[in-house]
Amino acid sequence: MTEEKKEKAPIPRVRVGRLGEHLGETVEIAGWVYRLRSKGKIHFLLVRDGSGIVQAVGVKNQLGPELFDLVGGLTQETSLYLRGSVRADSRAPGGVEMDILDVEVVQRSKDYPITPKEHGVGFLMEHRHLWLRSRKQAAVLRVRDEVIKAIRDFFYERDFACVDSPIFTPAACEGTTTLFEVKYFDEKAYLTQSGQLYAEASAMALGKVYCFGPTFRAEKSKTRRHLTEFWMVEPEVAFATLDDVMELAEEMVSYIVARCLERRRPELETLERDLSKLEKVKPPFPRISYDEAVEIIHRRGFEDFPWGEDFGAPHETAVSEEFELPVMVHRYPAQVKAFYMKRDPERPEVSLCVDMLAPEGYGEIIGGSEREDDLETLRKRIAEHDLPEESFRWYLDLRRFGSCPHGGYGLGIERTVAWICGVEHLRECIPFPRMLYKIYP
Repeated sequence: MTEEKKEKAPIPRVRVGRLGEHLGETVEIAGWVYRLRSKGKIHFLLVRDGSGIVQAVGVKNQLGPELFDLVGGLTQETSLYLRGSVRADSRAPGGVEMDILDVEVVQRSKDYPITPKEHGVGFLMEHRHLWLRSRKQAAVLRVRDEVIKAIRDFFYERDFACVDSPIFTPAACEGTTTLFEVKYFDEKAYLTQSGQLYAEASAMALGKVYCFGPTFRAEKSKTRRHLTEFWMVEPEVAFATLDDVMELAEEMVSYIVARCLERRRPELETLERDLSKLEKVKPPFPRISYDEAVEIIHRRGFEDFPWGEDFGAPHETAVSEEFELPVMVHRYPAQVKAFYMKRDPERPEVSLCVDMLAPEGYGEIIGGSEREDDLETLRKRIAEHDLPEESFRWYLDLRRFGSCPHGGYGLGIERTVAWICGVEHLRECIPFPRMLYKIYP
């Protein structure tokens, strides 16, 4: 009989974010060179793998000259496998470092265009596919992911069903001036401005629903608060009033912020976010009427702002600066709001609607309302907005068969992420932004 040869146990591959669970072990990581600096006979190699960045240390008399030279010649964004032992280091990001035992290059990167030096925004946007690899951009996307997961958990815990709405629609939802028209076989169609109308139909079937997907607005705006393609979550609830809508909105936003503070604190610290401001975001949120908001706007230097107009970015900022928490402004003039919003029976000139304005000048993150539930009134509103009734025949059916009070809102993901991260422009809050003059890459 021959003695069986003992097989060597394979080195486990571990994500950088999990290295703290493997102290004292030899592991392998797969990633990319983030940065390299050398000091005499020691190399300090920063490697990222998407879950974090770790410093790996290589000492010449331990690596040998050949491996030491290989490590010293590694270039930014070279992909590799790195094997080494994990040890605790309180000074290091994540509290761990690695001692290099071996390195295997997968693909050597040459002349990587985004270097540690300063680059202009235009250059970075042109190289957005690579800019995502930077520490702060990756942190924003991690927070975005957490926001989305928190939203889904929030609704799941409250017995909402996700019933997504179509992206191709036959008519406008938020006004005809911002529609993207597309050819749909032998007829015209449009990219959706909102999934809300279809969510209303779903709510009449399931009671509490939400849709979650991309929405499109052909708005020729170049401000930091606008994208032509953005993501929106839109809950809709049968038998809900405006007060119910506002309560649900403040509960959801508080839940999202608390989740990000709990699970994405390192990313928020990477972004140098003032966490003390986010820690204050707990219900109840202040609620003021449109009339009270106009008084604030006048007091803050916009004396000529007339009652009856919608707020622009400077006006939203003026109002939000009065509060440390998100503020809910309700009962806007009906003339500036969508056709489906129910009028206040006590003041028919205003709608039973609400906008939530984020603090620190980030503007509207939520817009919602109680919906018009009377058939003839809704038909009249559709005509007043010059919309084709034929396209809304199915929508009117919701008022013909079992109509009831109901309401909901839409929350913009990118605006919410921008506020939580403290990022100035929405273009950094979606992987590949689409703006007025930006459709590449």
